[in-house]
Amino acid sequence: MPRFPASRLQRIAPFHVMELLARAKVLEAQGRDIIHMEVGEPDFTTPPTIIAAAQAHLATGRVFYTPALGLPELRQAIADFYGTRYGVSVPASRIVVTAGASGALLLALACLCEPGSEWLLTDPGYPCNANFVRSFDGVPIGIPVDGHNKFQPTLADLQRHWNERTAGALFASPANPTGTLLDDDVLAAIAGYVRDQGGQLIVDEIYHGLTYEREATTALQFGDDIFVVQSFSKYFNMTGWRLGWLVVPERFARDVERLAQNLFIAPSTPAQHAALAAFHPDTLALLESRRAEFGLRRDFLVPEIEKLGFKISAKPEGAFYLYADCSALTADSERFAHDLLETAGVALTPGIDFGSNAPKSHVRLAYTANTEHLAEAVDRLRRYLR
Repeated sequence: MPRFPASRLQRIAPFHVMELLARAKVLEAQGRDIIHMEVGEPDFTTPPTIIAAAQAHLATGRVFYTPALGLPELRQAIADFYGTRYGVSVPASRIVVTAGASGALLLALACLCEPGSEWLLTDPGYPCNANFVRSFDGVPIGIPVDGHNKFQPTLADLQRHWNERTAGALFASPANPTGTLLDDDVLAAIAGYVRDQGGQLIVDEIYHGLTYEREATTALQFGDDIFVVQSFSKYFNMTGWRLGWLVVPERFARDVERLAQNLFIAPSTPAQHAALAAFHPDTLALLESRRAEFGLRRDFLVPEIEKLGFKISAKPEGAFYLYADCSALTADSERFAHDLLETAGVALTPGIDFGSNAPKSHVRLAYTANTEHLAEAVDRLRRYLR
């Protein structure tokens, strides 16, 4: 007799930050004032140009399916964006518009992941990536990383963990939860090594556009055999629109199309028409001003958090996160985070969400609130720690 649910669900951990968010929402409904630093969602509203494009399309009433790979004009706009921002030529035929970056990751792993195959990920890292691998009966292998290498993998790490069962690697730059970037020479070396082993590299670039000292380099500059995941959520401030894209090596394009047709039918039509305005000069000018604001928030929060006893061993270069060592303040970051929410009304994410590499001694703080709210959060933390 079959047993339900499927056994793979025993390997899928809950997404703890979403459960923390749910509790924060309950407290807010009770009248509590909560400062949200837990969820990776920009507090900026969707740019007006994007809203207007969606409204104009909806007014036509022609909200029908698009092709499974997305609107041809949006795929071309994304391809053009790679040319203007990165100087990389990517044909629109390799662009797959998806239901968020999560949809892109699912398509990539559905295409590549065999049962029992091993995939190298960083630990700490974005928790859903490991669960995506498990969903296709693959085996996620965490590479422990720390502040000595900016919480990013090195070529030596790959060589040490690669074996005959390894199918590929999935890394992020900028990374979640640490906000750090892979240096160009390391990314190039990793791409070359994976290629030489006959494996496949997937690079998560969903925080591109949100870097501060330097521009991020796309992995596409190091080979056209790399899967690249991107999103309209973070830099473009479109989280709730659920739209992203996947850049696919040419030889996998038809495979991914067949998967997209069956798994998703097509991405959201209103969201795609809205995203046509994402690359408009007025939109990009607004987004760049918001990037500058995120940089100011980071520069405010880092020293204030360190004054309270948190340790930040690798300053974030991108995204909007601080991954902080809280071992001087607590022996259990999960209990600390829940008590902080209940007692002080500050929501942050415990390290348990990001892997098994010292989770009890780390928390992630998202600077997705304005500086005034961040200052209030610091003050609440100060009072709580006293």
